[in-house]
Amino acid sequence: MAAIGLHRGKYQVRIRRVGSPSISRTFSRKKDAEAWAVVTEQKMEKGDYEPDKALRFTTLGELLECYSKEVTPTKRSQEIEVMRIEKMKRSWISEIRLLNLRPHHIAKYRDERLLTIQGNAVARDLSLISHAIDTAIKEWNYPLKRNPVSAVRKPTSNRSRNRRLESEEEQPLLDAVNHSQNIWVAPLVELAIETAMRRGELLNIEWSDVNLDKRTIHLENTKNGSPRTVPLSGRALEILNTLPRDISGRVFPVSAVALRGLWRRACRRANIDNLHFHDLRHEATSRFFEKGLNVMEVAAITGHKDLRMLQRYTHLRAEDLAKKLG
Repeated sequence: MAAIGLHRGKYQVRIRRVGSPSISRTFSRKKDAEAWAVVTEQKMEKGDYEPDKALRFTTLGELLECYSKEVTPTKRSQEIEVMRIEKMKRSWISEIRLLNLRPHHIAKYRDERLLTIQGNAVARDLSLISHAIDTAIKEWNYPLKRNPVSAVRKPTSNRSRNRRLESEEEQPLLDAVNHSQNIWVAPLVELAIETAMRRGELLNIEWSDVNLDKRTIHLENTKNGSPRTVPLSGRALEILNTLPRDISGRVFPVSAVALRGLWRRACRRANIDNLHFHDLRHEATSRFFEKGLNVMEVAAITGHKDLRMLQRYTHLRAEDLAKKLG
């Protein structure tokens, strides 16, 4: 049954039928909307209508919705990407028809986002929009001649973060996560500090990956695509030995979205500003160097392929180096 509604001065037609994907079109005139609805429904009644992915969307928001259902689930970071797409769909840019989308729309969206988030995050948003449009053109036969994102200047990357967990912050943070109602967040944070594992790696660990006798965790799926085995310190081993076993088989049965909220609340309770969960990886890596491990040993633990990348993690405290100088 076709439903026609007025939205932002345009007539939007949406047809839903059991067993078929919802299809929609937007028109300037109500007469055109009604005519399209009648013809399309007649084709569907006769069985002459063949669903086409390109017919599932007319606006950028509808494209992103289709992309989130068909492409995003194939990615390791699907939970975070779904959340990013949902945020984009609430923006004014999602209401623009793809055929009318121009570089100046993308540039305006970029500049607005730069007022609230960093350049790297905005660049990731633009990359997501660009890939969605490329997918629509190349795989879903959408009639666009050019991707408008390609004509827009990408935001300048921010300087690499050198944020470490300060000595006076560590205990308040641990106290805060230990007072969380979620039993997994405290050991998760402590294991991050002990191992330098990424958030996604920690959340994907299964007990079958853990070898308590050899004191290792094997990571098959990592950000750079290369499996690695992470050695465990005595404290890391102690943390794992105290954990209950969840029926899911996962060591930390927490979603990325849930962890984000838990982390934000813990930092607020500990009165800590501007500390990201990923900064714990930076802290752990720096501690490895302070313990005397060499570059190759640290790279084996953290999984860095480019050893130069370790320079931004190796933010050694001047006061600690002064003690070594005597």
